[in-house]
Amino acid sequence: MFNSCSNIILIGMAGSGKSTIGSLLARKLSCRFIDTDTLIEQAQNRTLQEIIEILGPMGFRRIEEQVLLRVNLKDHVIATGGSSIYSHAGMMHLKKNGLVILLDVALPVLEARLHNLNTRGLVKFPDQSFADLFAERLPLYKKYADRAVACLDMGKEEICERIIEMLNNPESRAESGMHRQG
Repeated sequence: MFNSCSNIILIGMAGSGKSTIGSLLARKLSCRFIDTDTLIEQAQNRTLQEIIEILGPMGFRRIEEQVLLRVNLKDHVIATGGSSIYSHAGMMHLKKNGLVILLDVALPVLEARLHNLNTRGLVKFPDQSFADLFAERLPLYKKYADRAVACLDMGKEEICERIIEMLNNPESRAESGMHRQG
């Protein structure tokens, strides 16, 4: 059984459902929910997009790392920003206080879900395509994930149930089927 004093940390690309799944999962587990993107916006009193426009991707990552390192919670489901995996120190801090679960969604599904790439606060360089970003981040998601849920053809309820099954079965390994680029 999952240690009830620990956290569940959700990682994955923008559009993978971290906030939606995280909120639902927290209700099902009678835990609290927190989204690190919201913490960043509150700390800076700006939207993610405004922060990126003012400070650039690297400046945003510095702020994100500071926020990740200040997260000292228990009994929470934590949805991280898609770029959180660029902070090794931040991810190690989260990992020591919980189980990191990758919401693994195929690139074509993500592209179909996201229609506001230029206004949603996506941390990327101007010349970087979403496919390039996906290819760059996937190895980092795999590096930090303790478990992964291949979210292909599953609704949010099913994804939550799959995560709960993982929590109840500590011997389970990360699911296979992590997507490459499509």
